[in-house]
Amino acid sequence: MAAHRKHRKPRQYPFRGPAARTAGSLALAGAATAGAFSGTGHAEPTLTPAQIKAKVDKLYQEAEEATERYNGVTERAGREREALERLRDEAARRTERLNATRNALGSIATAQYRAGGMDPALLVALASDPDSYLERAALAERAGERQAAAVAGARREVAEIERVRTEAGRRMAELRERGSELARHKAAVREKLGAAEGLLRRLTAGERASYAAGADGDRAAGPPARASGPRATRAVAHAYGALGKPYVWGATGPGAYDCSGLTQAAWKAAGVSLPRTSYAQIGAGQRIPRSALAPGDLVFFYPGVSHVGLYVGGGRMIHAPRPGSPVRIAPIDEMPFVGATRPV
Repeated sequence: MAAHRKHRKPRQYPFRGPAARTAGSLALAGAATAGAFSGTGHAEPTLTPAQIKAKVDKLYQEAEEATERYNGVTERAGREREALERLRDEAARRTERLNATRNALGSIATAQYRAGGMDPALLVALASDPDSYLERAALAERAGERQAAAVAGARREVAEIERVRTEAGRRMAELRERGSELARHKAAVREKLGAAEGLLRRLTAGERASYAAGADGDRAAGPPARASGPRATRAVAHAYGALGKPYVWGATGPGAYDCSGLTQAAWKAAGVSLPRTSYAQIGAGQRIPRSALAPGDLVFFYPGVSHVGLYVGGGRMIHAPRPGSPVRIAPIDEMPFVGATRPV
């Protein structure tokens, strides 16, 4: 037994004193980290309904900024697509003219070949009627001048076709770039809207309904107040006719609208063409101070001019607020006011 005890290995104590305390701390930290990765860490902080609504408001504002950028890129892409089509049409017309010139030159060349290309002096000597030949030669000389002009024209046409094709290629590259921009802005809008919807799911059904109704909930307002002119009256009437229709980002009616889509459609019904985006619409027309607002004026909000509504009098506007909230009447004080424009 003694011999057996003699060969037994002593018990190992790798950490003593401060080292043991350090090892224990590391073990606890590792356990905490493992808990975080396994889903047993701290839960996301609880938000009050007011905090949730404030976060959702911010996300919707950011989504609308991305929506207006999306609308702006869509408008530019449309112009570039139209320019590209015009260039293609021009290239086709020039190609037809070039082909016609080539055919005409080919006929002249064939006639010269059949005439044998003989020296004019020799043809005079051999001709049975030299006077008639000389008359024909003068005509041929003028035809030769026309031929030279046709050749020069063909060369110019070839150069123009090359220019048009180069410009069309540039437009095509810009169109592809606009497509990439659209994809980025669309992804940003969807990301913001998805985050907002996730937050709204934390609210009760009643709280969500209250948020969707907004501060005023006034859809059944009285007749439009007196506008600044007949066109403004028609624009306001169109906006009243859109009450209750859903907000859909990128939409310009008639079944759904986003904010600038609504104002654009309202003034289009009055015979006035507005740009597509809120930040472009603020520059379309006469700037109006808040104290001089009249029904039909466009009212703009937020520092980036990312929201627009149509003023209807009494400190109120008709606007398309956000997803889940249809076109409605709202006080202009519910958002930070940055300016107003009267379309002309």
